[in-house]
Amino acid sequence: MTSHTTMWHEIADLPHTLEYVQVGAWHTRVLTIGAGEQTIVLMNGTSGHIEAWTHNLRALAAEYRVIGYDYPGHGYSTLTDTDLEIADYEAHLIELLDALGLDRVHLMGESLGGWIAIKFASHHPQRLHSVVLSAPGGRMIGALTMNKVSPISQKAVDNPTFENVKARLQVVIHDPAKISDELVEVRRSIYARPGFATSMRHITALQVPEIRARNQVTDEDYAAIPVPTLLVWTDHEPTGGATVGEHLASLIPDGELVTITNAAHWPQWESPAEFNARALDFLRRRG
Repeated sequence: MTSHTTMWHEIADLPHTLEYVQVGAWHTRVLTIGAGEQTIVLMNGTSGHIEAWTHNLRALAAEYRVIGYDYPGHGYSTLTDTDLEIADYEAHLIELLDALGLDRVHLMGESLGGWIAIKFASHHPQRLHSVVLSAPGGRMIGALTMNKVSPISQKAVDNPTFENVKARLQVVIHDPAKISDELVEVRRSIYARPGFATSMRHITALQVPEIRARNQVTDEDYAAIPVPTLLVWTDHEPTGGATVGEHLASLIPDGELVTITNAAHWPQWESPAEFNARALDFLRRRG
């Protein structure tokens, strides 16, 4: 089995805090690490959690203050018994920034996190330095792709065995050897939380076609991003290959593109050395 560094190994010798911050109705799990003058806020994918950034925390925290958090309905934050749409995540983010006393930040969002970041940027440009989008979600995609992902996700939550949770992660990670036991076990523990199966049905409401349609990211949304933006795409992205990434990057007024090979929907995890280097280069130049 491939050797993996755990999240604890990545942060154990660095000053950090892991706490719960009350943000409106949401008891929100927040990790803070690093002491840079500027702050990067990490944003996870659907049903994700802070640990999805295990391989990025140390590199980013060497130059920036880094904050990771679990969305409402996700991870170890308060679970939800009502559907969550993009406006709900935006409202939570702005309240979190206010609660933490953060005026302007860099957003780094993967999948759902990128979706939220695109919408947030156009609504709150004064709160941002820049945006890094890692395989962002939100476009209307074919029913075949959606129907493949949703049953695997719900099965993993309804019956969170090691095998089912690993199968869920194989949807987003191209090389199964890169799925660490720690990642599976952390997600398995989260999925096994009392009430998480119900919460999952509400956070995946964005996959219901009519709900997704009113929240979708369009070409016009990419064209309206008002801050410097790095789009990180891959050659095995499930929602479209490298040419899709090239098209989306071309729409962003002040955008740059990085295409990572041999990766699927989690380039920040699958190719962390390249991801970290390219993201930090962008932030140094444009942030």
